Amino acid sequence: MAYETTRRDMLKTSLAAAGLLAVPEWALPALAQGETVVPFADWPDKFDPNPAPDRRLFDSRTISGAITPKDQFFTTQHYGHPVVDPATYKLKVSGLVNSALSLSLDEVRKMGNAEMILGFECSGNRRPLQGLIGNGRWTGVPLKTVLDKAGLKANAREIVFFGADRGQEEVEFRAQKFNVEQQYGRSMPRDKALTTEAFLAYALNGEPLTRHQGSPLRLIVPGWYGAPNVKWLSEIHAQEDQYLGKFQARWYRTLKGEMIDGEMKWVESAITHLQLKSFVARVTKAGNQYKVLAVALNDGTPLKTVELKIDDGPWQAMTADPSTNAKYGWKFYNYTWNGTAGEHTLVSRATDANGQVQPTEKDLENKKTFLEDNSQQPRKLTLA
Repeated sequence: MAYETTRRDMLKTSLAAAGLLAVPEWALPALAQGETVVPFADWPDKFDPNPAPDRRLFDSRTISGAITPKDQFFTTQHYGHPVVDPATYKLKVSGLVNSALSLSLDEVRKMGNAEMILGFECSGNRRPLQGLIGNGRWTGVPLKTVLDKAGLKANAREIVFFGADRGQEEVEFRAQKFNVEQQYGRSMPRDKALTTEAFLAYALNGEPLTRHQGSPLRLIVPGWYGAPNVKWLSEIHAQEDQYLGKFQARWYRTLKGEMIDGEMKWVESAITHLQLKSFVARVTKAGNQYKVLAVALNDGTPLKTVELKIDDGPWQAMTADPSTNAKYGWKFYNYTWNGTAGEHTLVSRATDANGQVQPTEKDLENKKTFLEDNSQQPRKLTLA
């Protein structure tokens, strides 16, 4: 798939072929004239989109379209933002491969041009802000294309992805502690890496990746949390044994109690695919009516419904916004409400095609770790 006349033409052509674009891209939920945002009572008095040098939050109250602008797309990482020169960049492919590779950015770009509308969140994204989330139009080359060029050996069962970001870590082994330098790394099984959807992105929203988004090349795994989407990708390593780096085996884990055969079992699981989630992102007033916007995001499983509950009332179906119908993108749902003066609580819940329902906070009370918090989030506001 090659670039043609304009980015808009390219977007329409590529996404229509993939079944990801059913309506014009300009059908966006921007504020209408005279429409005002109703403040949330549970929102911090002061919102700082850059609370730390290595973090940027997205203000969901300012959503203006299906695509998050590149300078607003969230970012967070562990070892700062390395500077990688695209002109001298090399992607190494090593380990259990038939042909080790060292590819320049131009060589990677010449291997293909895939596009996808795709959203994800940090596994630590949670109330009240829900600011570690974004949705973009990514351009890159399918990961399978690169792996096929290198040729995976039969015993290559685990594919490891290393970023250029690195730092000193203390590794504890029983009574001993070792200080070593480690690269940020994540891995996935061979069969997942060879799907046709995982790809290596070099552009976001039609422009080269920014430093915050992993320039010049990053991994994108549709339907997964942000942690596995390794930025500043420097090496792909094929190996037989399971990869046990800090950010694979220890840092990004969920500990949750599950009743199994009448006994509580404490289960640890890796952070991989997105859990079913929705939240009320914005409430606006237009005349005498209020418009409620909810955002839903999951692992690509089709959604059955997103519903809204106001105070102690019944669950009511929200209307899907057809401009956000990409399989792996976030989806907008709307509800028009004749609100009355006073304090109110609004909460959304999503249900997917398999019948899975977004859990409540009580449903997750046996989850000890804060990652993967996909619980329903009540929003509080006061109408005059």
